[in-house]
Amino acid sequence: MTREIYNVNIESQTALLSPHCLKSAFPLEDGVAKSIVNFRDEISRIINHQDERLLIIVGPCSIHDVEAAIDYSKRLKELADEHSDTLLIVMRVYFEKPRTSLGWRGLVVDPNLDGLYNISKGLRTARQLLIKLGEIGLPAGTEVLDPIIPQYIADLVSWAAIGARTTESQIHREISSGLSMPVGFKNGTDGNLSIAVNAIKSARHSHSFIGINQEGQTCIFKTRGNRNVHIILRGGSSGPNYYEEDIEEAENLLADIGVRPSILIDCSHANSSKKYVRQARVFHAALDLLSRGRRSVRGIMLESNINPGRQEISKDIARLKYGFSITDSCIGWKETVELIVEASNEFSRIKDTVEK
Repeated sequence: MTREIYNVNIESQTALLSPHCLKSAFPLEDGVAKSIVNFRDEISRIINHQDERLLIIVGPCSIHDVEAAIDYSKRLKELADEHSDTLLIVMRVYFEKPRTSLGWRGLVVDPNLDGLYNISKGLRTARQLLIKLGEIGLPAGTEVLDPIIPQYIADLVSWAAIGARTTESQIHREISSGLSMPVGFKNGTDGNLSIAVNAIKSARHSHSFIGINQEGQTCIFKTRGNRNVHIILRGGSSGPNYYEEDIEEAENLLADIGVRPSILIDCSHANSSKKYVRQARVFHAALDLLSRGRRSVRGIMLESNINPGRQEISKDIARLKYGFSITDSCIGWKETVELIVEASNEFSRIKDTVEK
């Protein structure tokens, strides 16, 4: 008897609804669409040194509780409006979590936190939340991990990131070249900046890749290239990389490929040794760089939640504590407000000094 040669290690298959079906059920209203286009334009102007405000990407490490995410977003919207003259605040809304080995993979893949991977529910939940944020008037930023998922939710995203584990991936570079929003590439997990710079060079040019269209059909996409791409320094296994010599290295590498340096500093991950209490240290260092004229630093990223720290995923999800991360530890809301107010005040001081 001939041995099986097809789907040998596949246990089951489940059909997924098409992007068109999901968008028909949860459509993007014209008013929200206009806001998202404006948010993307504002972010692009900051990245391209045409808007001198500071870009702040801030929010939970990951979204698992929609109610808490909406609570956080309403607080953040008030803060964003209050400091809109100096800062452009984007809420971090991460639905997918890359894993070094095993672990919870995010709301889209596992919305019930039970390992059953109800992805159809996850996509619906993610889209509904992004629509709500658009209605609130807050731009959303997320990581692009799975190459298919952007077709379901990317129309609601104002800024996207490519993570340290996937910056070197050819398909993620190709997808980024066709995305409609600005994209940040993180340096590699070892701290290597060249990987992100090569990704930027690649994403700025035209590519072709295989994906699905709005009807779920497999297609070949040809892209124009995305000119609104930049680097994110997040540290690596060799240590943090938010020091001035790291900024200089990034500036030189980007200049070598003919790109005006545009850098975001990630206060979490290896820059803070994944210790959330150190995020403020990195934040202050970034502000210090700005005060000394390092205008290649266009933004700062913070992992923030309603409450500081994190919690383990309980088998009984009803026992999860409200407003605490279930992935990386985050700073709490009180500290978030303090840092953002400080950044706004510092930017005002820098502006006054320059004008005088």
